[in-house]
Amino acid sequence: MANKLRLGIPKGSLQDATIALFERAGWRIFANGRSYFPSIDDPEIDCMLIRAQEMARYVDHGVLDAGLTGIDWVVESALNVTSVTSLVYAKQSRTKVRWVLAVPEDSGFNKAEDLAGKIIATELVEVTKRYFASKNVPVKVEFSWGATEVKPPMLADAIVEVTETGSSLRANRLRIIDTVMESETHLIANPRAYGDQWKRQKIDTLALMLNAAISAQGRVGLMLNVQKQDLPEVLAVLPALNSPTVSELSDPAWVAVNTILEESVVRDVIPRLKAAHATGIVEYPLNKVVL
Repeated sequence: MANKLRLGIPKGSLQDATIALFERAGWRIFANGRSYFPSIDDPEIDCMLIRAQEMARYVDHGVLDAGLTGIDWVVESALNVTSVTSLVYAKQSRTKVRWVLAVPEDSGFNKAEDLAGKIIATELVEVTKRYFASKNVPVKVEFSWGATEVKPPMLADAIVEVTETGSSLRANRLRIIDTVMESETHLIANPRAYGDQWKRQKIDTLALMLNAAISAQGRVGLMLNVQKQDLPEVLAVLPALNSPTVSELSDPAWVAVNTILEESVVRDVIPRLKAAHATGIVEYPLNKVVL
């Protein structure tokens, strides 16, 4: 039987962002709205859609060889899985998310200690219990099945909820008073599967290419020609990801310069390069950057 990697794709809020990331990395995943088994254009991978909250359990049990989920749910589960790499992407952005302690904006609660004896609603029950225990604050932590933001003040005194921007909390008149933990997506693996040479190589390839796709986001390539006498001035302008590549041209008086930079600075850099006597300036998109 041909080797197969059983891979879990997070169903729910991360699903679309994950499928888009895989496409940038070189794999196309086709998810049918009714099926939990999306197809992928790699005969060596079988995909399954699993809620991020349950991913660590099925990877730990060996139902899946590997999967993508938030490190928050790995910590919450306390299960034995191997974190292969972190992948900093989320539903709306390329930043970590935060689990925050939030209270009604008009309440008198300003720190965790003010909530002694109160009810805290959250999906992240065990992490929340450990957070309050570390501060020696006795609280009652209740599992929330969703819509956690609407529970204070009638159904809970405070919540621990995940946020990227805080906009949903503000819309529900909640105020953040502390960060319980930060989280990002991780590629996790079953330790036994990761000990298999073929599966380890396949998982490591996924990690490499997914990270390369993330590194390319928001960056572009820039190449240009410049006379050697003007090269120091051009190099002083470039905020390179690494040292720019400088190559000889057929005309010994000229060189070509190639570099990678943040897309947000290009509009300021190109006019300065032109002023430094660079010519033939070309900006080009990047699909992957392997660091």
